[in-house]
Amino acid sequence: MSTPKENESAQVAFSDLALSDAVMAALADVGYETPSPIQAATIPPLLAGKDVLGQAQTGTGKTAAFALPILSGLTERAGKAPQALVLTPTRELTIQVAEAFQRYAAHIPGFHVLPIYGGQGYGPQLAALKRGVHVVVGTPGRVMDHLKRGTLKLDALDWMVLDEADEMLRMGFIEDVEWIFEQSPAQRQVALFSATMPSAIRRIAKTHLREPQEITIQTKTTTAVNIRQRYWIVGGGTSKLDALTRLLEAEPFDAMIVFARTKKSTDELAERLSARGYACAALNGDIAQNQRERTVAKLKNGQLDIIVATDVAARGLDVERISHVINFDIPHDTEAYVHRIGRTGRAGREGDAILFVTMREKHLFKAIERATRQAIEPMDLPSIAEVNEQRVARFKQRISVTLAEGKLKPFRELLDEYRAEHNVEPEELAAALAYLAQGDEPLMLSPGKADRAAGRRDMGSQTPKSANKGAARQQSFGAGDLETFRIEVGRSHGVEPRNIVGAIANEAGVDSAHIGRIDIRDDFSLVDLPKGMPEDIFAHLKTVWVGGRQLAISREQGAPPAPPAGRRKPKPKPGPKKPGKAKAKSGKAKPGKRRTKPKSD
Repeated sequence: MSTPKENESAQVAFSDLALSDAVMAALADVGYETPSPIQAATIPPLLAGKDVLGQAQTGTGKTAAFALPILSGLTERAGKAPQALVLTPTRELTIQVAEAFQRYAAHIPGFHVLPIYGGQGYGPQLAALKRGVHVVVGTPGRVMDHLKRGTLKLDALDWMVLDEADEMLRMGFIEDVEWIFEQSPAQRQVALFSATMPSAIRRIAKTHLREPQEITIQTKTTTAVNIRQRYWIVGGGTSKLDALTRLLEAEPFDAMIVFARTKKSTDELAERLSARGYACAALNGDIAQNQRERTVAKLKNGQLDIIVATDVAARGLDVERISHVINFDIPHDTEAYVHRIGRTGRAGREGDAILFVTMREKHLFKAIERATRQAIEPMDLPSIAEVNEQRVARFKQRISVTLAEGKLKPFRELLDEYRAEHNVEPEELAAALAYLAQGDEPLMLSPGKADRAAGRRDMGSQTPKSANKGAARQQSFGAGDLETFRIEVGRSHGVEPRNIVGAIANEAGVDSAHIGRIDIRDDFSLVDLPKGMPEDIFAHLKTVWVGGRQLAISREQGAPPAPPAGRRKPKPKPGPKKPGKAKAKSGKAKPGKRRTKPKSD
C-alpha cells in the first residue's frame, strides 16, 4: 500500500480532472463548480485504473468521488450484466447513491442504475436485472440474495465500491461483504471508503485491494462559539421557499447570505425573493468578477440585504453586517458547512446560522454534527400570528416615519376637500388610503390548508414538545421498555435474525442495539421492539418484505413480557447433571438465536 497522505483543498476545477464530456455536461446542468477535497484527490487515481482506500467523513462528497469516474469509464458492450456494483449499509444511502448516479448520467443515452435493498419486493428488481443495468447499488443482504438466486451476475464487473465500510462493520455486514468480494472477478477495480479504519476494514483492504492509493481527508471542524446554530426539518406542508419567507419576515436581521447548492438555484431563488419585495441578488461562478465585486459592495453599503450564493462564489466573503446565514440546501461537504456559517459572527459580533434539512438528508445533518462536535438545536418556524404581528408593526412604523417627515400639508388639504364632497368619515378615508398604500399584497397572512387542517400542524406552529416531530420520533422511539411483536415469516421461509434486524432497522429507524429477543419459529417469529411504535411506522412494517413474504407485523398478546431494552435475562446456573440427560456439545447455535452482532438486509 502507498503511504497515506493528507490532501489540501487545492482549488482545481472539474475540467482539470479528465472526466468524460457527458459527465461534464451533467455537472454543468446541476451547476457544480469545483470538486470537494475528496473528489479532487480520488477521481484522478480511479480514472487511472488504480484501487483507492479513502478515509473521509460522511458529508464530504464521496458519492461523486466514485460515481463520476465510473460514469466516465462506462463502455458499450454486449450482455446485460452490470459494470459497477456499489455496496451501501442502509436503504436510505442506497437510494441516495442511485439517484446521484442517475443525475450525473443525464447525458449518457440509455443509462440504467438499479437500487436493491431489503424491505422492497423482488418483482421490480428482478425485472430490471433481466432488462439489464449498468450500475447496481445495494445493501449486502439483498445483493447476496440475488447472487445466490443467480439473478445478479458479476462476470462483467469492472468496478466495485464499498461505501461507509465502518458502518457495515458496526451493523454486522462484514462477512457478507467478504463473500460478495469472493464472487467478483479478480481484475475488478475497487474503491473502499470509511470514516475510520478499524483492523477489520484494514484486513479487507489488504485482502481485496491491489496496491491501493490511500487518501485521507482531514476536515476542519471549528465553528465560532458566537454563532447560534439551528435547524428546521422540511415538511408539514410548508415549502422551503415559504419557510425562508417567514424567517425573513419574522427574524430580525441586518444582512443575510442564503446558500444554495447550484448556480441555477441561486438565480431562481434570488428572482423569487426579489419578486416578493426583498433587496436581493445572486452570486455564483457564472457572474463576472467585476459584477461580483459590485454586488458585494452593495451588500456592504446597505443597497442589498440578501445575497443568494454558491459556496465558491461566497469564498472569502467578509461583510460585517451579515447577521444571518441560511443553508437553504444542506451542503454535502462538512467543511463547506463550516465555511458557510463562518460568513456571520465576524469581528466578534453575534451571528445566526439556520439549516434546512429534509428527512432524506438526515445522514448529512448527523455528519455535520459529528464533524463539528456541536449539537445544532431544533427550531420552530415563525407562526402566522408572529408573521402578522411583524407585518403590522412595520406598517405602523411606516406611518410614524411619514408623520415625522412633516410633508403632509398638500395631502391634508386634498383630503379635506374629498371629505366635504363625499361625506366620508375620517376613519373610513384613512382605511382606504392604507389599503392603497399596501398594494396588492394582503397585509395579514392567511392560514394555509395545512394550518386549518389541524390547528397549525406545520413545523412552525408546534409547541416545543411537538416541534420537529419527525426528528423527535426518531429519538423517542428506540430506547426504553420492550414489547413483543409477531411477524409472519419464520424458519420455513429461510429467514435469519440478521434479515429481520436489517428490515426493521432500515424501515422503522430503530437502532439495531435497541432490538431485543428474536425467536424464530417454523411459520412465524417473535421479536421484541421498543414500546411506543408510531402508528405510521407500524402500518408501514406490515408491508415490508423479508424472505419473499410480507412481515404482516402484529402485537403478540400471549407472549411473556419482554425485558427492558439492552438487558437479557440471566442464564440459569447449571444444576447437577442427571445421568443420561447430557446433550452432546455442538458448535451450531440453536435455531432462532440471534447473533451477537446483528446484520441488516
